Amino acid sequence: MSIEDYGGGQTPRADVMVVTTNDVPGYQVTEVIGEVFGLTVRSRHLGSQIGAGLKSMIGGELKGLTKTLVETRNQAMERLVDQARARGANAVLMMRFDVSEAADVGTEVCAYGTAAVINKS
Repeated sequence: MSIEDYGGGQTPRADVMVVTTNDVPGYQVTEVIGEVFGLTVRSRHLGSQIGAGLKSMIGGELKGLTKTLVETRNQAMERLVDQARARGANAVLMMRFDVSEAADVGTEVCAYGTAAVINKS
């Protein structure tokens, strides 16, 4: 797998800017819309669980699970951006991820932040 399989984030000219900071240099926050989030829950199939169990005995990266988590985080972020856009925002400030187990059947990934309208200063 290439490095593109292990990354995420936005395209350079996204219509909704997502940042992990409280503000964006060169921009002024003109409206705070409120909290937005994108949520997804993924289960692992039996083959990947068996493979991960065997791999964990000898050590090393679980590449299949890594790729699945990247895809899951990207999907959560896409849903976050969709929700922000639907509420009229052009930015999400203080974006974070929360990851937890969901009832022992999968992994829950939530991307969340504050939807806002920003304008160039």
